[in-house]
Amino acid sequence: MNNSLPLSGQVAAVTGAASGIGLACAQAMVEAGATVVLVDRDSQALAKACARLGAQALPLVLDLLDPVQCAAMPEQILALAGRLDIFHANAGLYVGGDLLDASDEAIDRMLNLNVNVVMKNVRGVLPHMIARGAGDIIVTSSLAAHFPTPWEPVYASSKWAIDCFVQTTRRQVFKHGIRMGAISPGPVITALLADWPAEKLAEAKANGSLLDAAEVAQVVLFMLTRPRGMTIRDVVMMPTNFDL
Repeated sequence: MNNSLPLSGQVAAVTGAASGIGLACAQAMVEAGATVVLVDRDSQALAKACARLGAQALPLVLDLLDPVQCAAMPEQILALAGRLDIFHANAGLYVGGDLLDASDEAIDRMLNLNVNVVMKNVRGVLPHMIARGAGDIIVTSSLAAHFPTPWEPVYASSKWAIDCFVQTTRRQVFKHGIRMGAISPGPVITALLADWPAEKLAEAKANGSLLDAAEVAQVVLFMLTRPRGMTIRDVVMMPTNFDL
């Protein structure tokens, strides 16, 4: 173990960690010295990711939309790693386009994962962190939590809700030595953009209006490595050309 690394000796868990922002954040934490439990329902992608990241990456295959598996997550993380210093609630779904085109099933599934599961996951890890008197919780929100994006009313509503959850819960847990903050990236090159209209995605790629997941991970690492007396509530990040 390299004790000079900023997260040396710490244990983190990241949901939705087999790809995209979750995988990039897990990699950044491993490189910073942490042991990281990667939580995802895609067992093959998870195994591949952990094999690439090495012995500090521990796979935990869970479907967080299954209530029983979701409830078991904190206990399974502790069984794997023995403790938990950092929890990154990152798993999420995207539904874009007109509200009239969104099915009931898609709405229910997205709101469940983006809002309900995040709340339950955070509640689940809090007792361990409170008992230890320390911890960091990061939640992946979105630029959509700060701007009423007209092409994604369902998704944006979920992120407005979860951003409120982060900022209210943060005020309840700080007295226990727990920091809680959100990251709110603009469009990132991940599988979540698969539902974007093809012409919009092509235009965004062409004019440099997409972030890379590794860039988001560096912001998360910045938040986690601030002195304990500093809480970063939310970081809004976007490609410079996104507003054009």
